[in-house]
Amino acid sequence: QVQLVESGGGLVQAGGSLRLSCAASGSILSINDMAWYRQAPGNQRELVASITSGGSANYADSVKGRFTISRDNAKNTVYLQMNSLKPDDTAVYYCSANIIPSLQTFGIGYWGKGTLVTVSS
Repeated sequence: QVQLVESGGGLVQAGGSLRLSCAASGSILSINDMAWYRQAPGNQRELVASITSGGSANYADSVKGRFTISRDNAKNTVYLQMNSLKPDDTAVYYCSANIIPSLQTFGIGYWGKGTLVTVSS
């Protein structure tokens, strides 16, 4: 019943910006950590940014200073503001969250299907 849906991906020129959104829906008791991952062809999936339920954020060195992760707990949504985009940022971006479903006592990891970000040179 619980699902994550990403949106906001697209094509952008180098130096431009995009804002990704990921909304959790379903029977949810609470959401713990939320995160953005990305995977480019031939590469492993890598953690881009994560944020705790209290709003503490961490970033991969490659995006530090350019990307900002945030969340709106009232909307069960996490965002990734991406500025100064580079061609190397091109990847499928996946949302992930540890969610405690209704009637459960422990969190379960969930993944969205991904949204493609393409940065042209």
